[in-house]
Amino acid sequence: MCVGGIASKGQLRMSFLRWAVVTVPLILLLGFVSGRSVSVGSDNAWYMALAKPALNPPGWVFPVVWTTLYILIGLALAMILNARGARLRGLAVALFVGQFALNLAWTPMFFGAHKIGLSVLVIVAMLALSIAATFVFARIRPAAAWLMVPYMVWISFAGVLAFSIGQLNPGAETLAPAPHTSQML
Repeated sequence: MCVGGIASKGQLRMSFLRWAVVTVPLILLLGFVSGRSVSVGSDNAWYMALAKPALNPPGWVFPVVWTTLYILIGLALAMILNARGARLRGLAVALFVGQFALNLAWTPMFFGAHKIGLSVLVIVAMLALSIAATFVFARIRPAAAWLMVPYMVWISFAGVLAFSIGQLNPGAETLAPAPHTSQML
């Protein structure tokens, strides 16, 4: 029950759930669309022709990890959106959106355009923005910041992996022509 303009714990929980019902599926959908915009993994002849470092995980790991991470960051964003009146809320959301836009651009850049060097720079920028977002999240809702930590660890690993692939495959951009068709349908 709301007393004197302050929401009850139940009302706050329901407000968070309403945000989560929007943010989690939206982030999953956008991630899926980005991942399906070009051939990835074993479906990508260019990628399969590349030499890969020993630390490269098996292909099935990527969709499992990304799905889990997208759920976690979707919940983190829902916590921040639910923090009405928080002074840094707008900045937190802007930083999150910026890093997530880079996240969505990475797959077509790496797998579609074969721009390994540029994709590493995108990961560095994505990591910087996600670290900044996490610090701002921590000032609003510490639990939201903790939900971002596995994501930052994984994108750090992805950066090392992409950099290593670039080192093992000089001139990889010319290995095969970039596809001009979408894998959406």
